[in-house]
Amino acid sequence: MKPRTKFQKQIVAASRKLPKITDAQIQWAYKNCIEHIGQKTSKGLITCLECNHQWTDTKEKEHCTCSNCKTKLRVIETRKRTFLDYEYLCIVTACEGFQVLRFVYIECKMKKGEAPRYFNMEVVQRWIAPNGKYATMAKLRPMGFCRQDWNWWSNLEIRPERSLYNITPTEVYPRQKLIPEVQRSGYNKQFFDLTPFDMFSFLIGNSKAETLLKTGQAELFRYFAYNTRKDINDYWASIRICLRNGYAISDVSIWTDYIDLLRFFGKDLHNAKYICPKNLKKEHDKYVDKKRELYDRQRKEEQRRKALENEKLFQELKSRFFGVEFTDGFIHIRVLESVDEIMQEGDMLHHCVFTNNYHLKPDSLILSAYTEDKRLETIELSLSELKVLQCRGLCNENTEYHDRILNLVNKYIPLIQKRLAA
Repeated sequence: MKPRTKFQKQIVAASRKLPKITDAQIQWAYKNCIEHIGQKTSKGLITCLECNHQWTDTKEKEHCTCSNCKTKLRVIETRKRTFLDYEYLCIVTACEGFQVLRFVYIECKMKKGEAPRYFNMEVVQRWIAPNGKYATMAKLRPMGFCRQDWNWWSNLEIRPERSLYNITPTEVYPRQKLIPEVQRSGYNKQFFDLTPFDMFSFLIGNSKAETLLKTGQAELFRYFAYNTRKDINDYWASIRICLRNGYAISDVSIWTDYIDLLRFFGKDLHNAKYICPKNLKKEHDKYVDKKRELYDRQRKEEQRRKALENEKLFQELKSRFFGVEFTDGFIHIRVLESVDEIMQEGDMLHHCVFTNNYHLKPDSLILSAYTEDKRLETIELSLSELKVLQCRGLCNENTEYHDRILNLVNKYIPLIQKRLAA
């Protein structure tokens, strides 16, 4: 695509000044990126697919060195005769004040009895300015791509920023040319399991990354470079407290979640007592539980609020049964007469009479069985069939009075039937 902004046009102009990939770089890539194969037969005959030298070795080994061409080989016992390997080389260089990452596609087709056929082509350039701004020049790559799938005839042009251009190379060429901003950053050719682009874009684009690198905080550096959704600025004050106190963060992911929890509860994020816990996981789990309990309370309060809005509907459906109450002298049973009473019933006995909205079902009548000092069970009665649908005590368990309660309800069903007919 054509460059549209001044920045993109500047990069396209600078790209023309890049030197060609040298033969030395390509030969280094052939040697170090490609996995060279020693094909081994069941009888122990090993063929170096680099020079086709053969020798016999019956020992079990995964790697060996060809005595003819001195190539290090991975020994594979197979009857397969052809092999294909494709990898990427990254060349770190500088041009016109930009840090440039050049990615070269390397391919090798190997066949027993034939010389290996090598192929290479530069497919991506990532350009990073000293202020952290970046752009990508690349060949076309289909969205549903395989690793080696490129439109080889396309040109290196400005492309939209997509993850398919964030390549993890097999090797990084050891001779690197760095812009001054990287030279003084503490970069020592380590990538901490990051892609070169993630590494350099974070290092150049964020001044705090340099501090992490120089203080040896590799895990923190890797985490914030990789997790772009986490803004290091949100944690920087707490990170500085950890550095001053020599606190080693055992798990950065859990620690950042823990800091988020402290912030949620309004804790002092400048206090080492909170920032540097002796047992990070224990403190993290404590606040997770605390937040879950808070959300549960909020959810229940929201349910209560919505339920109280249904009070009018409840009154219309069930008011004719209000005042119905009967007893055998010990157990009392009465119709619950408000949404608030039903909420209390569900809370006291820890069941779902309220949360499942049984009280709003036109066919259901909710009654409570109790003694003078204790709630016993909640009864759901079908008005159409005039029978008990369910009768549950604490945590949906039956009490010792369960059968007695059912008999009492069945005895006074005519009283409910009379209200129903009124």
